[in-house]
Amino acid sequence: MSEEILINVTPMECRVALVENGIVQELFVERTARRGLVGNIYKGRVVRVLPGMQAAFVEVGLSRTAFIHANDIVWSKADGERTPVISELLHEGQNVIVQVMKDMMGSKGARLTTDLSIPSRYLVYMPKGEHVGVSQRIEEEAERDRLKNLIRQLKAESPDTEGGGFIVRTVAEGVSEHELRRDMQFLVKLWRWIQERCASAGSASLIYEELPLFLRTLRDLVNADVEKILIDSRETHAKVNEFVHEFMPQMHERLEHYPGERPLFDLYNIEDDLQKALQRKVMLKSGGYLIIDQTEAMTTVDVNTGSFVGTRNLEDTVFKTNLEATHVIARQLRLRNLGGIIIIDFIDMEELEHRQQVLRSFERMLVRDHAKTKITQVSELGLVEMTRKRTRESLEHLLCETCPACQGRGTVKTAETVCYEIFREILREARAYDAAHGYRVVANQKVIDRLLGEESAAVADLELFIGKPIRFSVEALYTQEQFDIVLL
Repeated sequence: MSEEILINVTPMECRVALVENGIVQELFVERTARRGLVGNIYKGRVVRVLPGMQAAFVEVGLSRTAFIHANDIVWSKADGERTPVISELLHEGQNVIVQVMKDMMGSKGARLTTDLSIPSRYLVYMPKGEHVGVSQRIEEEAERDRLKNLIRQLKAESPDTEGGGFIVRTVAEGVSEHELRRDMQFLVKLWRWIQERCASAGSASLIYEELPLFLRTLRDLVNADVEKILIDSRETHAKVNEFVHEFMPQMHERLEHYPGERPLFDLYNIEDDLQKALQRKVMLKSGGYLIIDQTEAMTTVDVNTGSFVGTRNLEDTVFKTNLEATHVIARQLRLRNLGGIIIIDFIDMEELEHRQQVLRSFERMLVRDHAKTKITQVSELGLVEMTRKRTRESLEHLLCETCPACQGRGTVKTAETVCYEIFREILREARAYDAAHGYRVVANQKVIDRLLGEESAAVADLELFIGKPIRFSVEALYTQEQFDIVLL
């Protein structure tokens, strides 16, 4: 698998694309004015405890108060001790060291935890844990044992790590003892610095800020498959060069500055893929298509055969469409950064073997996803339910806003419906008030055109009924659903 990482930097935002075999698989966007919060450590102040929800609100200095659940609070466990309730763990006015585990999404504040984790290139350090684990993506048992034993040995040699836990990351596969020791020393030194900041900082203040997107991407995504890292900003290239020299010298030769006049994302057709990732409909090469809808509760994906008619029979056509859809859905989940509950409505298949093949294909496609996923069997209704870990806003929520015309419904009332609403409102006004000179309807151009056209006879009947004239004015700024009735 050939991979490339493209980094596009402007003063306003940074965008990163992960390209596999010439096809963009993941897109990350970080605005300068609105950087992500995941991984940041704060000294917060508890402002409200909610026993009924087993949660508390914590002020950390953000635009919205953050939220922490009892399950995300580390507490000392004794044998046979019951799980404490939130009011026994936190109280109002208490200062607490917390880390953001989910960004602010919509109207919800950031999700917090007291189980701190500090990542580096090869390891994740958990100061309040004791566990030593290895990434599940490292499958060879001998290598897993080597890494686990090596970390335990290094941990025993360093008294500063006593009481802390480590997780070995996927990129540590095959890494030498020297590299792991250096990573561990860096993390312990960083944790000591964080502790010093916590002691001197006031409440509701930032203690440790996660790396910017372009450095975070290199730390988390770069592996042996990455053949090239292209950056179109000379200043950012210099910063990345220092980071690579310090933490991943083996990648130094693959780091390049792109000086070309043609925009980097245009060169790789990333801009086109970005625009398509914001559309509801996704075409399949066979002629079928997907419909992807994001709601607050879940994301739904509907698979359709479209213009694909197949060559043999209906079952074969459906099977081939579903099989192709598994590849595209897995890519779209990564590209759009869709998370939470996801329901996939594959086209109904009669044969059990076909259903199992489609499910196995989908599972294979999800293996390369960096986010944690959990998938169920095909339900009796032919639906596949899955979850994908969500820590940041989806691409659509990050780049788009709710339509002011339809308020996110995806539809607006027809001009005919609005006309009839206007008639009913005029009748209400006529009964409630005495308009000396009649009424003026202010509405959208399309609505006024219908009132003067198809509905002109109804307008005349209404004027006769209320005994007052009705005049019309177009307001270009009004949406199709907006209107006003003015008494003259």
